Amino acid sequence: MASARSHDGSGPLRRTARSIGHALHTPFTGTAKGIRKATHAHGAGESGLGKLIELHAVNGAGDVMVTVALASTVFFSVPTDEARGRVALYLAVTMAPFTLLAPVIGPLLDRLPHGRRAAMAGAMLARAVLALTMSGAVATGGLELYPAALGVLVASKAYGVVRSAVVPRLLPPRFSLVKANSRVTLAGLLATGVAAPIGAGLQTIGAPWPLYGACLIFTGGTVLAFTLPRKVDSAKGERRAQLVKPHSHQSPVRTGADGKNGGARANGNKEKRPGLRTVGPSVLHGLQANAAHRALSGFLIFFLAFLLRVHPLAGQSAAVSLGIVGVAAGVGNALGTAMGSWLRARGPEAIIASMLGLALGVAVLAAVFFSTVTVAALGAVAGFTQALSKLSLDAMIQRDVPEEVRASAFARSETLLQMAWVVGGGIGIVLPLNGVLGMSVAAGILALGAAASVRGLLGAARRGSPHPRVA
Repeated sequence: MASARSHDGSGPLRRTARSIGHALHTPFTGTAKGIRKATHAHGAGESGLGKLIELHAVNGAGDVMVTVALASTVFFSVPTDEARGRVALYLAVTMAPFTLLAPVIGPLLDRLPHGRRAAMAGAMLARAVLALTMSGAVATGGLELYPAALGVLVASKAYGVVRSAVVPRLLPPRFSLVKANSRVTLAGLLATGVAAPIGAGLQTIGAPWPLYGACLIFTGGTVLAFTLPRKVDSAKGERRAQLVKPHSHQSPVRTGADGKNGGARANGNKEKRPGLRTVGPSVLHGLQANAAHRALSGFLIFFLAFLLRVHPLAGQSAAVSLGIVGVAAGVGNALGTAMGSWLRARGPEAIIASMLGLALGVAVLAAVFFSTVTVAALGAVAGFTQALSKLSLDAMIQRDVPEEVRASAFARSETLLQMAWVVGGGIGIVLPLNGVLGMSVAAGILALGAAASVRGLLGAARRGSPHPRVA
């Protein structure tokens, strides 16, 4: 009887303990289930796209941890003059070699179509190791920090190129590529927004701690990359693409029943890599416009970082000024990405042209009426227009590029856009810190892009796609 009473008496304690445990456990499991439900909705779970969405969220979280650590070391921890010298050194040691390496990334990864999961896992693992390597140098800002930062940058861009090439393989039924890329990109932005304050909190503990966090996140991403479906590694039917127009004297490429280049055999020549010969001018003009947006992004990041530190916005501190512009740009980017599904039934050429015109108009206003409002507006509009323009470019590649070269086209275009970002960043670091001058240069970057692309985009929009491949 005593034993029974003891047992009965302990029952409420056990139930209370279980209730407390359930209460503490539910927020985490509930959040995880909610995230999984969102990423796997509309067939994304069955196709494997949900796994890629989660992997990209991990990628975004890890990258922002590294960014927090580098920004604190290279930029915020030293006086402005020294910070500018450090950032210039950072650009020289990391961005300049990357400009030379970027054209190689796409073609190199394009030659490894059967190892895409391994390539993404390798990019994650490389950044995990490099983050751990940088943790020892981040406190002192020693020169050994910069080669490691270059490695992180190259690995990050390599992941981005492979991810762009993988998305077409994971589309659920009746799911547009622009919608898929919108979901993937939005997941990365949300993860960045969550991880950034965590990284800032770790920074208060010690300079290496955000890098420890990045190492842990990238290690998890290495494992997650191998959970992608095996069809990611399949290259059935794919060929390598060139984002150039074929010369007029080249004979057309004919494909025989065996899948080989019959025309080349007939002429006795070696088989040549196919160009994007069946694609109209839309993709090339869209790429030119997106290059202008990406160059503007790189320019604003570096130029405003120094300008607002030396000359904060009226009535604000340097930190608040940077925060205003950064938040505005992030919100604009998120809004543009969230509208990706809306673009499915719209003409991408007209959208890209209008986005370029909108950004150019706001940049001109910022140059003429330089103020807190116009600078914040330019940051928001730049983020918004860049996101919509990139999603529209993805839609055109899906619509116009043959499936057998579509993944390669994504790899090549992403590499070119990253090079444009590097060029814009280089302009931002060398420009004198004058707000009106800087906004004028920003407007000039967009004007060059508009001059090169808008007329062609609008003409292509009137004619329609010559070879629409996606309804």
